Amino acid sequence: MGEQGRGQGQDLQGAAATAGGEQDQALVELLGSTSIFSGLDRRHLERLVRIGSTAEFSRNEHIFKEGDPGETFYLVLSGAVRISRSVPGMGEEALTVLRAGQAFGEMALIDDCPRSADALAHENSRLFLVQKSDLEDLLFVDRDLAYDLLWKLVRALSSRLRETTNKMTFLSFAGKFE
Repeated sequence: MGEQGRGQGQDLQGAAATAGGEQDQALVELLGSTSIFSGLDRRHLERLVRIGSTAEFSRNEHIFKEGDPGETFYLVLSGAVRISRSVPGMGEEALTVLRAGQAFGEMALIDDCPRSADALAHENSRLFLVQKSDLEDLLFVDRDLAYDLLWKLVRALSSRLRETTNKMTFLSFAGKFE
């Protein structure tokens, strides 16, 4: 069932609110420690937490599949998430395993392209989710946040592109001299 998880407490935001502001403040701290959101003003982080929700996924449960519409950004709160692709003739090829404090799905906040890989709960996991439509609404009314966040996203994606280029260069170089 795509972005929200199947059956396993699809939206725990109400429970978090009942537990009081402590969980929200911990979430603000964790969100602020991610590469994408580090350095954002605390009030901006608090606004992001207010538009988000949480979801739980069981081990090996799909969070999303390659080709699904990209509509949600995720932050791992606990557990681990495996990002992978299906390689014809080989099966699943894990690209990375993300742990608490790491984010994924941020490309969905920028473009309207389908998911480029699968995301599965590598172990039982709890995630923080921000829907693209909710973020767009927030950014429309808060131009300062929009400016700061979009520059953070550009820098994060630029860094990932640089890492990929370096890996490809290394693999190309290593392949020529084996």
